[in-house]
Amino acid sequence: MADTLNILSICGSLRKGSFNAALQRTLPALAPAGLSIKPVSASFGGLPVYNFDDQQANGIPAAVTEFVDAIRAADGLTITSPEYNWSIPGGLKNLIDWISRVKDQPFEGKPVALQSCAGGLLGGARMQYHLRQSLASIGAQVFVKPEVFVTFAAKKFDEKTLELTDQTTKDMVKLHLEAYEKFVRRWTGKS
Repeated sequence: MADTLNILSICGSLRKGSFNAALQRTLPALAPAGLSIKPVSASFGGLPVYNFDDQQANGIPAAVTEFVDAIRAADGLTITSPEYNWSIPGGLKNLIDWISRVKDQPFEGKPVALQSCAGGLLGGARMQYHLRQSLASIGAQVFVKPEVFVTFAAKKFDEKTLELTDQTTKDMVKLHLEAYEKFVRRWTGKS
């Protein structure tokens, strides 16, 4: 029997009513038996905007160190994020900028899967394109296909509970996670 892979999940939205956070919460239930998906316990909400002078004067913030330790301990990670102004939300990009300054880069060689929800037709595709570029620059191994773009998100989640109700979307996420498990096993050599 194959070892269970420990997958960390990060959400790029800080909003309580976020469809992306709702999708992130759904991942463990849709994952194949070989993936254990757990959210990171740290928050990037209070991080100062990255500034080299601040880093020199104060070091790496504790919240960044929590993310770094969690990423290093995981076999892979998922990032579920909205698209802001056709790109990566500022808070998530700031976290990546802070992490990029850490020695022994934790993203180096780490298999990363992306998902996004949006209110429109593209489902966050532009954000994913930019996020792939940022992650590639720090050595992450970004899983490419199949992709998860949840379009017209308000129609796919329960209005009150934010539970994912759309079966087609659930099936798409399941296929994505099944393929991602194979990708992580090939990349890490864990059987």
